[in-house]
Amino acid sequence: MKPIRLMSGIFTVGGWTLMSRVLGFLRDAMILAFLGVGPLYEAYVVAFRLPNMFRRFFAEGAFNMAFVPLFSKKVEAGEDARAFAQEAFAGLASVLLVLMLLVQLAMPWAILVLASGFRGEPEFDIAVAFGRIAFPYVLFISLAALLSGVLNATGRFAAAAAAPVLLNVVLIGAMFGAYWLGGPVAGALIWGIPVAGAAQLALVWWAAAKAGFPVRLARPRMTPELRKLIRIAIPAALAGGVVQVNLLVGQQVASYFDKAVGWLYAADRLYQLPLGVVGIAVGIVLLPDLSRRLKAGDDAGGRMAYSRAGEISLALTIPAAVALVVIPLPLVSVLFQRGATTADDSAAIALAVAIYGLGLPAFVLQKVVQPLFFAREDTRRPFRYALVSMIVNAALAIGLAPVLGWFAPAIATTLAGWVMLVLLLTGARPMGEVARFDDRFRRRVLRICGAAVIMGGVLWVANLLLGPMLAAPGWRYLGLVALIACGMVSYFLAAHSLGGLPLGELKRALRR
Repeated sequence: MKPIRLMSGIFTVGGWTLMSRVLGFLRDAMILAFLGVGPLYEAYVVAFRLPNMFRRFFAEGAFNMAFVPLFSKKVEAGEDARAFAQEAFAGLASVLLVLMLLVQLAMPWAILVLASGFRGEPEFDIAVAFGRIAFPYVLFISLAALLSGVLNATGRFAAAAAAPVLLNVVLIGAMFGAYWLGGPVAGALIWGIPVAGAAQLALVWWAAAKAGFPVRLARPRMTPELRKLIRIAIPAALAGGVVQVNLLVGQQVASYFDKAVGWLYAADRLYQLPLGVVGIAVGIVLLPDLSRRLKAGDDAGGRMAYSRAGEISLALTIPAAVALVVIPLPLVSVLFQRGATTADDSAAIALAVAIYGLGLPAFVLQKVVQPLFFAREDTRRPFRYALVSMIVNAALAIGLAPVLGWFAPAIATTLAGWVMLVLLLTGARPMGEVARFDDRFRRRVLRICGAAVIMGGVLWVANLLLGPMLAAPGWRYLGLVALIACGMVSYFLAAHSLGGLPLGELKRALRR
């Protein structure tokens, strides 16, 4: 894969992810408006987080981080990659079917593990019922993630990146339909989750078959390739488990504070926008590219791809982080404050957004550095680093909660993210030049930071001037658009003037 294919892939995945996240905001705004930050909303958050937790554990995290490098190298070497994909699909499907049965039987205990503070509260019974409906989503979305890995490894990014859009389309349609017909919106929302998962699986299955990699359900066979995949995936699974423990600890702490689960979830959705559009997009495209370069012995090309991925990540992430810290309340109030969501809810969510924003560059750079390990089929060291991060997160979340209150998990998540990044960068040093950012990266980052500081000042002044418009019903949407436009224009002009982001290069990358 040439470097320009790397940039093209990042923009393709990022564009579809942006569309998905924008629709996700519309979805979350509708949910908050219909349900408020009450028992139904908190039960939905916990029930939906359960299949998502296992999805990240089995598919996007552990399984795919092991599968994509092996599959990419088979494609590069001209080996039978289709048979390997079929074996992996059958093995993953069998494990997921057993998992579904076990979790359905143990759903009350699973909800207590996620949110023990719900015990004896109305949220508990609702969350158990919602969890049983939503959990089959893990089967569909995990198999879809594996097929997405097949498409990404062969340079076909569009269908895999577009699949998440279907989730939001289905859920928004379900809520609109229920509201229009006068039915229970919460019930339509939760039933829409497995339906959306089936739609996502159908899309990527069709795309994979069209690309020459048709798969089907079959009896799993323990082949040498599958044994190797499992051997590599186990440490990655443990690392994925550590990440989920971090989320679990934060949710457990939050469940003991009224409305905190909903506040933190809403804040998480907002900071996940730049993380998904930039960080996840870069990671998805960079991993197969590095894997194939290593197979071909192209260390110089690997370093260039790594440096350019880091450069574009920080060029888009640092200003986003500054915006989340400087103007969190206008963002939250305009996007979420309506219906049953109050001004007090907006203030609480905005506080969490600002805290998460401080950790955003670390979360994104993790997605850039981790492929250095995964492309070498090294999942053990990332697991050890994740374990240290988990200890830091748990100690801070539990230790700070009695002192600071409900937002302690947000502080813990941010600090643990920086610890994880430092460990990854330190651990990558022995890999040689391919794991070192080049001189162009170092020059550009300083200028990007300077441009982001200028943008932050512009946003602060613009927020003061647009304050009345942002508080006026109807006009607040236009006010937020104007505020965001001020930030974008000031940042890109400053970055171009300082040499941190030459607009000519960006235009050429977008065209190609």
